[in-house]
Amino acid sequence: MHDLEPKRLTAIPMTTGIATRLACERAQAAGIDVEQLLKKAGLTKRQVDDVDAWFGVQCQVRFLNLAASALQDEYLGFHLGQEADLRKYGQIYYAAASSETLGEALRRAARYVSIVNEGMAIKYLKGKDIRMVINYVGVARHLDRHQIECWLTVLIRTWRQLTGYPVEPSRVRLTHRRRGSFSEFAGFLGSDIEFGAAVDEVVFPLSVTEIPIVSADPYLNKLLVAKFENAHSPQPTKRGSFRSAVENAISPLLPHGNAGASEIARRCGLSRRTFTRRLMSESLTFSEVLNDLRRDLAVQYLADHALSISQIAWLLGYQEVSAFTNAFKRWTGKTPRDARSRRQSSALSHPLLENDPNGHASAVDRITAGCIKSLGIIAEAITKTAGRPPS
Repeated sequence: MHDLEPKRLTAIPMTTGIATRLACERAQAAGIDVEQLLKKAGLTKRQVDDVDAWFGVQCQVRFLNLAASALQDEYLGFHLGQEADLRKYGQIYYAAASSETLGEALRRAARYVSIVNEGMAIKYLKGKDIRMVINYVGVARHLDRHQIECWLTVLIRTWRQLTGYPVEPSRVRLTHRRRGSFSEFAGFLGSDIEFGAAVDEVVFPLSVTEIPIVSADPYLNKLLVAKFENAHSPQPTKRGSFRSAVENAISPLLPHGNAGASEIARRCGLSRRTFTRRLMSESLTFSEVLNDLRRDLAVQYLADHALSISQIAWLLGYQEVSAFTNAFKRWTGKTPRDARSRRQSSALSHPLLENDPNGHASAVDRITAGCIKSLGIIAEAITKTAGRPPS
């Protein structure tokens, strides 16, 4: 069981890495060389084998993307969340399991989740219903799908197991995008799910707060809550870069054309001048962050053949397709259509931005690995079925 006070040797948001270990087990069972995947994610087998080791949240996000690609499982996070032994989540699980009611368990899950995953913060909002709003801290939200879907699945499973009641959220909204059928995921949740939303949140009816927890233990709960409260005390360590906060503020606004510097500064709770100074402290400008974010997302969206080039341009905040095409040519030397078609026919080992003159290939590498396998599958399917070329 993890210590609640990890050794913070850096300002990087850390995690207990349960999702990574679950994905490793699944990949190993499928005969996949996990050491190579871990290396690409910035991790080692030794770290993962040590159940008490903490590591960077961003490394976990990268590894889950790589594992999903290797396993050809676009819903890896969801499947991991379905199969996991909930007791592996340790003291945070037992803090919920020993609570009197589901309302108490929900509040404690929201309050204490950042202790086991510093890249995630949850607001518990009680009104006509219960809203749990998820924010990413020091981690780029746009790179993640599997971690948050695993967490959401574990959350719902936990409430159902602890209450013996078919708890269902009334609404689920996630900021990342998915195309095609996600009926299995929606069927498990028991409610509609919106992808590409402006906020990450799960909403429950107010009535669920009174449902009793069948394993309630007030003595154990008192001990665990005291320990969590002690670990929850404010930490002096700076957590994550300002760049990640800016990226996370920009992403949901891009399709609406509202991602200007003044609006992003306001959403970060800063004056325009202070906002600029904070970026400069990391040797950044707003236009640079916006440009890099658009490039990362462009690579991600081009891997999804359900999206037309014009749709991608809109999602990235370009009013004209030509503006997106010109920007993409500056980044890669190719048009979006050329990049998409060349990816279909070229060897999968060639990175899309292998000759990026600006030296930003490492940023793209964060997401390219997770897309390569699916691109090969799509290309093969199109060849076999003589489907329409991508629009």
